[in-house]
Amino acid sequence: MSDKKLRVLVVTQYFWPENMRINDLVRDLKEKGHEVTVLTGLPNYPEGEVFESYRAAPGDFAVYHGADVVRVPLLPRGKRSIQLILNYASFILSASTLGVFKLRRRQYDVLFVYGASPIMAAIPALVIGRLKKAPVFVWVLDLWPESLRAVGVVRNPRLLALVGKMVSWIYNRTDYLLLQSHGFLENVKQYCTRRIADERLVYFPSWAEDDFSSSGSNTSPLIATDPSVFTVVFAGNLGEAQDFPAILDAAEALRDTAAIRWVIVGAGRMSAWLTEQVRERQLHNVHLLGRHPLEAMPGLFAQADALLVSLKTNDVFQRTIPGKVQAYLASGRPLLGMINGEAARVIRESGAGFACDSSDAQGLAAITSTLAGTALAQRDAMGEAGRQYYLEHYSKPKLMARLESLFREATLRKADK
Repeated sequence: MSDKKLRVLVVTQYFWPENMRINDLVRDLKEKGHEVTVLTGLPNYPEGEVFESYRAAPGDFAVYHGADVVRVPLLPRGKRSIQLILNYASFILSASTLGVFKLRRRQYDVLFVYGASPIMAAIPALVIGRLKKAPVFVWVLDLWPESLRAVGVVRNPRLLALVGKMVSWIYNRTDYLLLQSHGFLENVKQYCTRRIADERLVYFPSWAEDDFSSSGSNTSPLIATDPSVFTVVFAGNLGEAQDFPAILDAAEALRDTAAIRWVIVGAGRMSAWLTEQVRERQLHNVHLLGRHPLEAMPGLFAQADALLVSLKTNDVFQRTIPGKVQAYLASGRPLLGMINGEAARVIRESGAGFACDSSDAQGLAAITSTLAGTALAQRDAMGEAGRQYYLEHYSKPKLMARLESLFREATLRKADK
């Protein structure tokens, strides 16, 4: 049984050419010899519009490292909250109907759901899992409905309660719930109205893409090399949750007092606001590079003196470890965190850098100034400590082996019923 090739269906609203960790998982499953199909939507994250490259040649995106990619239509996420809600709903409906039809002649041993928002994207997998009589795994990467309340998308208590009932419905019909953070456990349990055995609630954290943990180029064409300037890099989604007002306040506080530059790479709902603010506030020490492919990030990280992670505080975000933390640790560079909870714990426990409270612009300015004044040898030691922590806690080979083992256990359990 251990050498048996598995037929795996991955259900995810987000997939290549969008930069998502699920791309990495699919590629690795294929490299291990498994038969993999991906049910997904049209690429439109984070800009909110379907990628031009996909519109020009959709056939070029039908196979990913040997995995079949089955796409269903959806409404792009746009820039407004109502568009985002319609984006979520359209994928769920489309994948549960047209997706089921497109996959009607295929059989699977196991289904895996990439459970980034919205968790309701698991509904198509539950439908297909029931039809195919295959176990369903949901990788819980966000906490619903709490995250909706936390970011202000939904404030109506009745609507939040309705979403909570739907979350409970999903959790109670899932064979395995994989939790990206230890902090998720109690929250998830409260929605499991029927008793779920402990072995079916599994801690399963994120990892860094391979490029971040390999010894590649230590230069990047995205920023000029300047040893006289301390370079702080932020990479990822530019959204409200990342608290860019506080980041810019810290950058402004240090603008005329220290040779520090802030390099922000990515795109999202705050992109236009950032461009306007940098211009109006004459933040010559802030460089907005826009969106770049994942492959460009390792070289950029290697050229950074520090890597920044930030997140507003609330009961949800404190339990969450943003995926970029693993990539930062694997890169072997010091970390700066303006963040609370689990992510701050990891930064401090690993010895990889400094953390201050969420939304604390003065605190971020202080720890940035402190790190910039730290001897290079000590900063290098911090980066190496972070890398060793990553290898011990987030090694992708170990996590993938664990996932394969869980898949095989689940298929055996189904066969015995």
